[in-house]
Amino acid sequence: MKLRITPLMSLFFCSAAFGQMKDSIAVDEILAEVVVTGTRTERVLSSLPLPMTIITSEAIVKSGLTRLSEILNEQTGIILIPDESGFEGIQMQGLDAAYTMIMIDGVPLVGRTAGVLDLSRVSVGNIERIEIVKGASSALYGSEAMGGVINVITKRPQKDLFSGSLSYRYATFNSNDANANLLWKKKKFAANVFVNYNSSDGYDFDKSTWLKNIEKYHNTTIQPKLYYDFSENLKLIVSNRFYNQKIDNKAVIETKQYQGDATEKEWNSQIKLEHKWNSYWYSEYELYATNYKNNAFLNDENSVLFEESYYNQWLLRPEVRTTFSINENKLTTGIGFNHETLDRTYFDSNVVFNSQYVFVQYDYNPTEKLNILAGFRYDNHSVYASQLSPKLAANYKITADFSLKASVGYGYKAPDFRQLYFDFMNPSVGYTVLGYNVAESRLKELEEQGQIAERTSGINFSEPLKAESAINFNFGTFYKKNKFRLDVNAFYNSISNLIDTQVVALKSNGQNVFSYTNISEIFTYGLEYNSTYNFSKDFTVSLGYQYLIAKDKSVVDDFDSYKFVRPPGSGTIAISKSDYFGLFNRSKHTANVKFLYRIPRMKTDINLRVFYRSKYGMFDTNGNQVMDKYDQFVKGYFLTNLSISKQIKDKFMLQAGANNVFDFTNPDQINNLAGRQIFARIQYNF
Repeated sequence: MKLRITPLMSLFFCSAAFGQMKDSIAVDEILAEVVVTGTRTERVLSSLPLPMTIITSEAIVKSGLTRLSEILNEQTGIILIPDESGFEGIQMQGLDAAYTMIMIDGVPLVGRTAGVLDLSRVSVGNIERIEIVKGASSALYGSEAMGGVINVITKRPQKDLFSGSLSYRYATFNSNDANANLLWKKKKFAANVFVNYNSSDGYDFDKSTWLKNIEKYHNTTIQPKLYYDFSENLKLIVSNRFYNQKIDNKAVIETKQYQGDATEKEWNSQIKLEHKWNSYWYSEYELYATNYKNNAFLNDENSVLFEESYYNQWLLRPEVRTTFSINENKLTTGIGFNHETLDRTYFDSNVVFNSQYVFVQYDYNPTEKLNILAGFRYDNHSVYASQLSPKLAANYKITADFSLKASVGYGYKAPDFRQLYFDFMNPSVGYTVLGYNVAESRLKELEEQGQIAERTSGINFSEPLKAESAINFNFGTFYKKNKFRLDVNAFYNSISNLIDTQVVALKSNGQNVFSYTNISEIFTYGLEYNSTYNFSKDFTVSLGYQYLIAKDKSVVDDFDSYKFVRPPGSGTIAISKSDYFGLFNRSKHTANVKFLYRIPRMKTDINLRVFYRSKYGMFDTNGNQVMDKYDQFVKGYFLTNLSISKQIKDKFMLQAGANNVFDFTNPDQINNLAGRQIFARIQYNF
């Protein structure tokens, strides 16, 4: 989903705080079951002692969806929600989007302008599979992986020939999506070029207003990759990705209309050398650089510049990884360096983060049935305290078809640039937001200028802002036999030193000065269930369900401070602790059922997916600062997506369908549901 960028977003921004070796446990599995994200080495999914999901390229094509955000939103335990800025991010195991690392081919994306990544900027036209690891993954990936990792793995040439696909999709709102994915391989050299064009006129719930919910936009992605095999044991990969988007930028401020443009530009470059020294020793040498820019401006009715903003982030990361095979076991080590810079509106200067890290992981198989995964990562950062992130996981095969798995891990989330260096004053309202590291000096300046009426007592900035930390537990089971497959996982997350906003001063104009601090602790726990049953080779049904509880520990421990509510027309009511619902924007129940039916003689697939989300609360509506049963909730709802695909002579595919078939909308409470979207698609494979 694309979003209108307005000056008001500034306000919202402030408030959101391989080896080539086969797996020793199981070798008789299809290629789609081999994963790399959970351990940084090739592992069979059923043997992995971590909660993990794979989305295959076949499932992506048959869904008819085109953007990464849409695909992830259909997965069990993942909800795509807009934060206060309007940008959509994923919620996983009840944790916000800021706690999940998003990667393409093993390297991270940047550009979290308000704490979340705009996942609609990633096309799915060249994806081989998507690997989702749930639970703390900082032991391998560091900050931003406190809640999990999503790794998008793109296609690569496999045979000595020229192949690929061309596709075009047209949908409601004059939406266009065109792909060209070209793959070529000959002897030692291979190449892959992917090009995507995506555009839409946007949509609008209220035709009487000048602004749309989503303004008109268009974007282009170009992704060339080159492969060269010096030998069977030495291989080079050079990959680039270029993304460019332009959005109509409009705003209404005090009845006046302003308009302009907003642009996003992203560049990623990865150079990797894979070196197999011998049958026991394998290394990867990787250099990764990425840059994300976001620029926006607004002109008044006379085409005079009213406001402009910019965001420019760089990341440079060299990394070396080595895997040693020791009998049936593997020892993986890695060392790397991050150099990250950000220059954006409302920063006094360009800020820099530097960090060095090392990680070690031991994949141990003491018996044929037992696998133990143990490891840690140490990060030495230039701004916040160094972090040690350990993890321990185990998988026990009771039978060839049934296994139990458990894991415990420590994760952390470093304070971001915004929380440390933001320096923003809203010109129309008059409030101020200051990053933690600049707050004291800026408050003194404001005091000298006579703009501060009173400092909040007991608040000082002498101690560094701490990284958020989490303990994550998972316990589950995996069963697969004949036509049936079952995956169940129970989870628990406890996050300490949660970074949130607080009022640090009262201005002489009556408005507040806000900054960031470590003030609270939250916990989430629940159960996730996934199963698939093949009634026949042509008919498959999948079920998914998540039960989730997410609460603030300080509210639970000191409920007397929150127990009095004042519903409209009801006076003051005292509530019990059991009436505390939990964190905002969390549903206790989410579920999905997916039907895939093939008609072989017609070469046709029918793909029907139904999704349910139970009630949730967005705001405190009765004045006690927490979500309780007397607050206003968004009612539970169902969404249905349908796609029908037909193959023609193994070369062409025709596809038609609709997302949100029954046209469910709730514009007053849910601003990211666009109503029914009908689409048609044609694809040519060669």
